Amino acid sequence: MLTSCRLNRSLYVQPVTVLRCHLLAMSDISKEKEIFIDHLRGAGFKRTAQRDLILEVFLRTEGHLSAEDLYNLVKAKDPTVGFTTVYRTLKLLHECGLAREERLGDGRKRYEHDFNHDHHDHLICTVCGDLIEFYSEVIEKKQDEIAAQHKFQPTHHSLRIFGICSRCRSARKAAGR
Repeated sequence: MLTSCRLNRSLYVQPVTVLRCHLLAMSDISKEKEIFIDHLRGAGFKRTAQRDLILEVFLRTEGHLSAEDLYNLVKAKDPTVGFTTVYRTLKLLHECGLAREERLGDGRKRYEHDFNHDHHDHLICTVCGDLIEFYSEVIEKKQDEIAAQHKFQPTHHSLRIFGICSRCRSARKAAGR
């Protein structure tokens, strides 16, 4: 079964007003906060109000955030938080398994939720930047078959398919290109 949802590159242009925020159940946030706090302790870092705010904003925001995107969202809530703090906290979120790091073809690292979120892959339009998330059981099974044939044990993967979306193809066709 192939499922998908569309995200538009405009997410990256004005993240403060465009990114959708969602409400997580308190227990979900508590579990993710617990994971983060445990990771901070284990890595020898202090828990700070700024790190807590960055975690909360990240958890309440769906999408593929760059460090700059997250910084702008956090700065709107607390202008004293610096970019470096956001960047380093994102790295910590990635290290403890709360954030998945992706490179989606624009040269910037993007982060999305990883903990308790289903695996998916990405179709990326090279013209407009549209991003389509999808899941295909057929692709997942084929990857497992190929790995088994090579006696390879995968730990994770990221599939990104670059091309031109139907809207851009239609626009090109209408323009006679």
